[in-house]
Amino acid sequence: MFETFDPLKGRQLEVLDAEGKIKVKKWIPQLDDDKLVEAYKTMLYARVADIKAVSLQRQGRIFTLPTNMGQEAAAVGSAMAIKQSDWMVTAYRELGAWLVKGFTMKQYFLYFGGSEEGSRLAENARMTPTAVPISSQLPHAVGIAHAINYRGEDDVVLAYFGDGGTSQGDFHEAMNWAGVFNCPVIFFCNNNQYAISLSRKKQTKAETLAQKAIAYGMPGIQVDGNDFLAVYRATSEAVNHARSGKGPVMIEAVTYRMGAHTTSDDPGKYRTKEEEAEWQEKDPLKRMKIFLEGKGLWDDEKEEKHKSVSEADVSRQFKEVENAGSTSVDDIFKYQFAELPDSLKQQQAELQDFLDRKESR
Repeated sequence: MFETFDPLKGRQLEVLDAEGKIKVKKWIPQLDDDKLVEAYKTMLYARVADIKAVSLQRQGRIFTLPTNMGQEAAAVGSAMAIKQSDWMVTAYRELGAWLVKGFTMKQYFLYFGGSEEGSRLAENARMTPTAVPISSQLPHAVGIAHAINYRGEDDVVLAYFGDGGTSQGDFHEAMNWAGVFNCPVIFFCNNNQYAISLSRKKQTKAETLAQKAIAYGMPGIQVDGNDFLAVYRATSEAVNHARSGKGPVMIEAVTYRMGAHTTSDDPGKYRTKEEEAEWQEKDPLKRMKIFLEGKGLWDDEKEEKHKSVSEADVSRQFKEVENAGSTSVDDIFKYQFAELPDSLKQQQAELQDFLDRKESR
């Protein structure tokens, strides 16, 4: 596959087109009907949850958060291709992938509600907490992969980042280390066309982001990131490559952030309505739904039922968080150091003073 879709030749892996039709049967992944339906249900749940979360933020009930709409196939398709025992190293816009890994909306709401509990993961989750600084998580991913080699284990690491992340030094250092030491890590780039407001065209002179892999001695492949089947197939191939001892792979998933960068952003300032409408036609949920309907696995009744169940579940988990009350000041500070440094002691005192004065008004 990696030779066929050599990024230097300008070929992109596409299995399911925008109309939900199979383009090339050869590349259809081996997934049974139950798995296909499960994938779509997770994608739809992620869409419902994202819309709900944005609505709650607009109501002032949680803080600023990133939107995920439009990137569900890239997230779910990649995450379903790894084992539960494999590691997932995340950025901040992979809600669908987190759900596959077992992360809950309660944890999501805790995190974006400012609670440290949102980053408290189960010991067996093998998933790192959200990393907001761009590409800072990639050296961590390679470190985990290096440890896997050192211990003689057969796990792999799936590491997410965005197109803007390829311009960071951490990206290049991680890629180089992974290549030199043959680390079992899959670098998964969500190319959603914008690093906040900076377009992909202004990010790099390279024709593709996937071709950056070549300089580091690893395969690179560009896929249609709105095509669940293509993403799953490419990630599965990359996982098999890494798990068999052949080293790292980079995947560039060409997708689109249909919403704002975060709820503090106004995409109307830097992209056109025409561009947004063009990508709306490539909606990953739309094409997957049509595909499943064609196989007799889905219909409008099932769609509405699953939406309703998902909305109720998301609302229930948010209510649990909201009813739990505010995060204590101690929780914000006490888990960082064995002994709190003077600078943080001062910050803690200032925050507590501010809250006390606010409460007394």
